[in-house]
Amino acid sequence: MRRCLWTACFVAAVAVLAVLWRPLPHAVPSPSPSDEFADFILVDKSERRLELHRDGAVIRRYEVALGGDPLGPKRAEGDQRTPEGDYVIDFRNPRSRYHLSLHIDYPNAADRVESERLAVPPGGDIFIHGLPNYWPANTAPKLDWTQGCIALDNAEIEEIWRLVPDGTPIRIVP
Repeated sequence: MRRCLWTACFVAAVAVLAVLWRPLPHAVPSPSPSDEFADFILVDKSERRLELHRDGAVIRRYEVALGGDPLGPKRAEGDQRTPEGDYVIDFRNPRSRYHLSLHIDYPNAADRVESERLAVPPGGDIFIHGLPNYWPANTAPKLDWTQGCIALDNAEIEEIWRLVPDGTPIRIVP
């Protein structure tokens, strides 16, 4: 009887902690007066490079990781490919499972037409993001590991977070 009571109390305590536990919110970086906002993002998949542009000039350059099967455009949900084309950063997630993340508005109209032609779902949830919250900070592997997103280390995504406003166009090229 005593053992059952202890087990029941333990299970109840774990259940309460599971309901109440929330990951701590990230310290969200804010722009400083010296920050130069980007007005365009270029991602070159073959070079594994993301560039921030302002008035036609590159203001920052980063090495990135892509989807686990990066060759070719994204065609279907789960294909582990990073999309190719013209998109927009349409919102940001400060409570991301990947440190911080900026959402890319994939699929666009052309992507939807192609996925209909192929009779496959196009997928979605494509982000520029940092490392998974369970990884040690700034230990990004130098290989393609995402499900189709564009990944950087946490310090880099914090800088991009400060420099890229919502509505910024992004072009992803092969």
